[in-house]
Amino acid sequence: MKKYVSLISAVLLITSFTTKAETNFVIEEVTRNLGVPWSMAFLPNGDLLITQREGALNKVNIQTGNSTPIEGLPAIKVEGQGGLFDIKLSPHYDRDQWLYFTYNKEIDGEGTVVLSRAKLTENQLTDWQDIFISKARTSKAYHYGGRISFDMNGHLFLSIGDRGVRDNGQNTDNHASSILRLNLDGSTPKDNPFVNNANVLDEVWSYGHRNPQGLVFNVTTQTLWSNEHGPRGGDEVNLIKSGKNYGWAEVSHGKEYWGPFPVGKAKEQDGIEKAVKIYIPSIAPSSLMQYSGSAFPEWHGDLFSGALAQQHINQIKLDENNQVSEEKRLLEGSYGRIRSLVEDEQGWIYFGNDSGTIYRIKPN
Repeated sequence: MKKYVSLISAVLLITSFTTKAETNFVIEEVTRNLGVPWSMAFLPNGDLLITQREGALNKVNIQTGNSTPIEGLPAIKVEGQGGLFDIKLSPHYDRDQWLYFTYNKEIDGEGTVVLSRAKLTENQLTDWQDIFISKARTSKAYHYGGRISFDMNGHLFLSIGDRGVRDNGQNTDNHASSILRLNLDGSTPKDNPFVNNANVLDEVWSYGHRNPQGLVFNVTTQTLWSNEHGPRGGDEVNLIKSGKNYGWAEVSHGKEYWGPFPVGKAKEQDGIEKAVKIYIPSIAPSSLMQYSGSAFPEWHGDLFSGALAQQHINQIKLDENNQVSEEKRLLEGSYGRIRSLVEDEQGWIYFGNDSGTIYRIKPN
C-alpha cells in the first residue's frame, strides 16, 4: 500500500539572492521529512530518488512534493555515520535499468561499504545484487566514504574512508582510505595502476584518503575530483590521479581533536599529491558536483560542495590549470547542514539538508 508524505499544497518560494556575477536565483522548497538525505538521483521521468542514511529510499514528485517509499532494500547496518549511502543511475540506464547503491553491510558484527545494484519496478526494487564487498571491515561506525562516480567508459569509481583507523591511510592491504576503480559489474579492470603490485590491492586507484565524501568524474575533461574531511582543519578538494598517494595520515593540514597539535609528520611531502583546495577551519564537506548545466552559464565547470559544519554550499571556480581561482559560500547559515547535491537536466540545483528537507536553486 502506498504511503504519501505531502509537502504543502504548493511549492514554497523561500527567498532570492544575487551573486557577484549578477546571477539572480531563487530557492524553493520541494519536500521535507526525509531523515538524512544522503544522495539524490533523477529518473528519466523527472522523479527524484533520495536515499536516507537511516536505511530508506523514497521517490519524490518534484512538482507536488509527494514522496513514495520504495521497498526492497536489503538489511542495512545503521549505526553512527553508517547506513544507506549513494545512489546513481547506470550510464546505460535506458538499456540496462540498473540503479547503483552503496551501503553499510554487517559482516560478523562489523560494518563495511558494499557496492550494489538493483532495478526499480514501480515502487519495488528487484534483482538486488551485492557486486563488490570492500575489504574495509571494522567495528567503528564512521568514515565510510561510499560515493560513486562513472567515467562513461565502462568503469565506476568508489570512495572508501579510513574507517576510523588512521593506519589504514597508508595500508594498501585493504580498501580503506582508497578510491577504487571497478568495472560496472564490480569486477576489477585489468589496467588499474596496481594490478601487478603484490603490495596493493588490485582495485585501488588512489590511496591516502581520510574520508572522501564527494566524488565526481568530468567526462569532458576526463578528470576525477573528490572532497574529503580533515581532522580539525585540513578538509581537502583533490584532483584524483591514477596510482597516487594523497598522504593521510602522514601528511595533513589538520590538528588533533584533543589538543593544538598537528596530525602527521608534515603539511606537504615529496611523493604526496597536494590538495587543490584546503579548508582551515573545516567546512566538513559532503557531496560534490561539477556544474554542467545551462541555467547558470557563468557557473559552468565550477565545483559545488555541500558543507555540514559551516552550513553552506561551497562554490569553487577553477582556472585552465585546474587550480582554484575563486571561492564563494552560498546560502551560508541559512539552510542547515547541506548533505546532498544534484543537478537536473535544466541545470537547476537540488540540495538536501540533515533536517530532511529538499530545496532547489533555479533562475529568478
